[in-house]
Amino acid sequence: MRLSNNLMYQGSINKILDGQQGVANAQERVTTGKKYLSTSESPSAYSQASLYINKIQTNEQHTKNINQLNGRLETEESILMSINTTIQAAQELTIRAGNGAMSQTDLETIAGELQELQKSLVNLMNSQSEDGKYIFSGYQDSTQTYSFDTSTGLYEYQGDQGQHSVTIAQGVHVKSSDNGFTTFEKVNARLNVTSNDGVFAGGVTSGTVYVKNQADFDTFHQANYDLSPTANAADNSFQVELVAGVNPGDPDTYVINDGYGNPISPAVTGEFTGEPIEFAGMEFKLEGAAPGTFDFSLQQPQKENVLNTMQNLITNLNSGLEGDGLHDALADGLVQLQNASDQVVFTQASLGARMILVERVTDTNSALDINNKANKASLVEVDMAEAISDLTKHETALQASQATFGRLANLSLFDYL
Repeated sequence: MRLSNNLMYQGSINKILDGQQGVANAQERVTTGKKYLSTSESPSAYSQASLYINKIQTNEQHTKNINQLNGRLETEESILMSINTTIQAAQELTIRAGNGAMSQTDLETIAGELQELQKSLVNLMNSQSEDGKYIFSGYQDSTQTYSFDTSTGLYEYQGDQGQHSVTIAQGVHVKSSDNGFTTFEKVNARLNVTSNDGVFAGGVTSGTVYVKNQADFDTFHQANYDLSPTANAADNSFQVELVAGVNPGDPDTYVINDGYGNPISPAVTGEFTGEPIEFAGMEFKLEGAAPGTFDFSLQQPQKENVLNTMQNLITNLNSGLEGDGLHDALADGLVQLQNASDQVVFTQASLGARMILVERVTDTNSALDINNKANKASLVEVDMAEAISDLTKHETALQASQATFGRLANLSLFDYL
């Protein structure tokens, strides 16, 4: 085969161009960090890498959601702590109001302090997030959580029972808020009798009934109140019956009957001397003589939010109540303030559990992110040490090709004659 000058030149130039292309490709891999410069070099690697890229992007969105969620939960936690502190301050004032040495002026002063605490609670319970949404209004977060109804004199909840949630991982949704219905409205009111005056008949000319031992009364109420919608009024009513002595000189007695006039079981009876009768945490003060009856009813269990509890306390302290009436009003307030505090603490516990869950999911997401990025890198990202070594190899080969071409270009037949 004849080797012409053109053939030698063309071969050398092609070798140099290939070398330059190799150097350029190696340089681009080093610069971009990509193992492959086009999808066609390894379609399967790019396909698998796309799956990891989607996972990484999804995880990035979850991280943004977590950051937002943490901010909301921390804000709510701070608000709930302030609410509970305010409720406890109201409890202390209510206990102080029960001091028998308090004058009406003193009670009105305490009512004024309770009113200021109530204003603080209204502001806290109507708290808004950084984007202007009402935190405790549920899905109705554009509506103020609580407002005062001038026609009823009560604070009304304006939200609903919804709870917003945020996705922080695949299949993991965390509640980002607590509605006011669960946190403030589901507070048990103090169990009590329907009326302190009751209904008297026969020789009983007047009477009152007040709860003096709340724990005993609660036990009796819970055991005997019929919650059925079909229950009759008599099913939740009871009677103190005064019975005259059988023989002259025999003492009068009393017996506790159910709403139908039958003695309860086990029977409760005792001597009536005119002194207050105590039964199931209640104290009965009856005037008159046997025979006679005093009927009373158990009040249906109710719910009451803390704002209205405080409103009732303020009203009663300013009204001039005294004696058993004042004691009963303060007992209502104390029990309901404690129940309100317990419900807030319950919500705080739920909030804390969610914050722990978020912390654990954050750690899991971080580990998954590291794995996803490592897997993606192994598929389409270059090993920098290997890439630099490859670049050096191509540069060396190019330099050799260029040096060889220079020597071939100077060859002449005369060099061998």
